[in-house]
Amino acid sequence: MSEKKDLESQERIKRINELARKKKEQGLTEAEKLEQDKLRQAYLADFKNGFRSQIEMLRVFDKNGKEVTPKKVQNIQRKKGLRDD
Repeated sequence: MSEKKDLESQERIKRINELARKKKEQGLTEAEKLEQDKLRQAYLADFKNGFRSQIEMLRVFDKNGKEVTPKKVQNIQRKKGLRDD
């Protein structure tokens, strides 16, 4: 992840936590509730994309050294140019 994206992500998490604390202490305005929802959805989208990327880069081997990466993942890797087999 680039430094800019990492910084944006940290700021997003910080703001999500601020809103969560405020919600517990005194409640949120409608605008803050909308902001909280938008921030959470953006955070989840980033998390899912990062997780998907990690899975797509994964190669699995059994204890004998034979590759057992699922075919679906292998096909995605081929389409992205990550495999030459």
